[in-house]
Amino acid sequence: MYRTIEETAAHLQMPEEQVRRYILERRIKAIHDGEQFLINSDQFTRHFEQLEQVKAWIEEWRNTPIPEDPDIKDED
Repeated sequence: MYRTIEETAAHLQMPEEQVRRYILERRIKAIHDGEQFLINSDQFTRHFEQLEQVKAWIEEWRNTPIPEDPDIKDED
C-alpha cells in the first residue's frame, strides 16, 4: 500500500518535514510520480515488530525482582 508523505507522517507519528528529510537522505524508500512522493508502508512492518519486541524486553526487565544483597543481613 502506497501512502503520501502526510499519511506516512501520521502513521509513523512524526512531523512531515522529518519524513521528507528521511526520504531525501534515503532512510525511507519512496518513489516520485512527478507530483508527489509515494511511500510503500510495508517497509515499516519490521520496524514496528522490533519496536514491540524491545518494549516487551523492557517490561520484562522492569518486572524482574532485584536479588537480595548478601551484605544486607550482615550482623555487627
